[in-house]
Amino acid sequence: MTGEFSPDWLALREPADAEARDAGLLQELPAGIRVIRDLGCGTGSMGRWLAPRLPMPQHWIMTDRDPALLTLAADGMPPQVTVSTHLRDVTELTSADLDGVDLVTCSALLDVLTASEVETLVTTLAEARVSALFTLSVTGEVRMAPEDPLDRDVEAAFNEHQRRETGGRRMLGPDAPAFAATAFEKAGARVVTGASPWRLGPARSALTAEWLRGWASAAAEQRTDLPVSPYLERRLAAVPNVSVGHQDVLSIFI
Repeated sequence: MTGEFSPDWLALREPADAEARDAGLLQELPAGIRVIRDLGCGTGSMGRWLAPRLPMPQHWIMTDRDPALLTLAADGMPPQVTVSTHLRDVTELTSADLDGVDLVTCSALLDVLTASEVETLVTTLAEARVSALFTLSVTGEVRMAPEDPLDRDVEAAFNEHQRRETGGRRMLGPDAPAFAATAFEKAGARVVTGASPWRLGPARSALTAEWLRGWASAAAEQRTDLPVSPYLERRLAAVPNVSVGHQDVLSIFI
């Protein structure tokens, strides 16, 4: 894969992300959203998708730990919004950072956080009484057509890999959206969820192939006994139609 947070990979996946997000959740947003803080903003794809769907004026605070991505995000936002950048690891967010913020957003972030990091983030949002829209967290469900006998084994190995411990951190992986929804409910938020699966296949052959390589590579790293190489060769030789499960989580503090 070109890199989980590389500009090339983020650009490749942006159209599929935009199509997958559950726009129906936006009907549940509270009125008066003017200041939005985007966590782990990457190149700004979440802002480019959401800004045209919210009333103007808007100010976006793009937050990321990568200064190069912050520059791309700020430069790529719609011209009718104002933008500022904040170089910060999202796990270090404080309630003071949310002063004046109406909505916190993120995309494809929760599954790379730990349980304690999500709980801390939820507590921070609850203290500030700021609503949040967290999109495209993986659920671990992958369906392909046509099927291959090894699909389910690769899926299970990939999901184990997503829950692995690395650098002293055990990531939530596909458990993240359900964990976050429960944490928000315990904190007193009203929670609405929506399915946001990726739809991949021959029509998106470059993205599908890149996703397949990353998916299979993670599975092989987790389970060295699996014959992943011939499996990947079969899948790349005839790109299947794929549904990759994600879930969007909206939490609203009244």
